[in-house]
Amino acid sequence: MNALKEKILQDGKVLSDSVLKVDAFLNHQIDPQLMKEIGEEFAERFQRQGITKILSIESSGIAPAVMTGLVMNVPVIFARKRKSLTLSDNLYISNVYSYTKNESNDISVSRDFINSEDTILIMDDFLANGQAAMGLIDIVQQSGAAIAGIGIVIEKGFQPGGKLIQEHGIQVESLANITSLKNRKVTFLEEVDSK
Repeated sequence: MNALKEKILQDGKVLSDSVLKVDAFLNHQIDPQLMKEIGEEFAERFQRQGITKILSIESSGIAPAVMTGLVMNVPVIFARKRKSLTLSDNLYISNVYSYTKNESNDISVSRDFINSEDTILIMDDFLANGQAAMGLIDIVQQSGAAIAGIGIVIEKGFQPGGKLIQEHGIQVESLANITSLKNRKVTFLEEVDSK
């Protein structure tokens, strides 16, 4: 998706060979127009899957998931990372390790919102090591719902997450696949393929 790639090059900040900061438009400050375009792109890529709900994880996956849900006219659910007084029982729970924060957290979704009749599109802002996506997959599997696929805004293709998910036979659609952040330069998959 060209608009996203241009935004990454323009406003993203490469902090190291493995860290890309996109808080200017995706996960702190949000660019609504870009999110709208992202929602339209995911809706087109998954339009024939019979999706009934979208599942994401708080907090950075919510904006692209909501815009996709708006276009597809389906509800959006997000897995909570923190315990809540209003969300304490009747839950699907999975444990997720965060490499960025160097900690494990339980994520949870109320059983009221996903069941075996659903076809779920899982969405998140980043795919790196795949732990958040695997936690969301686990929650969907606990519910007995079908997984239509996974929509990722930015994939770090040089990390194992994409391969891990594909080994489970799940379709992954990434709008921007980064193959390298070396020398503080963003290299997208297509640039590598065309050389």
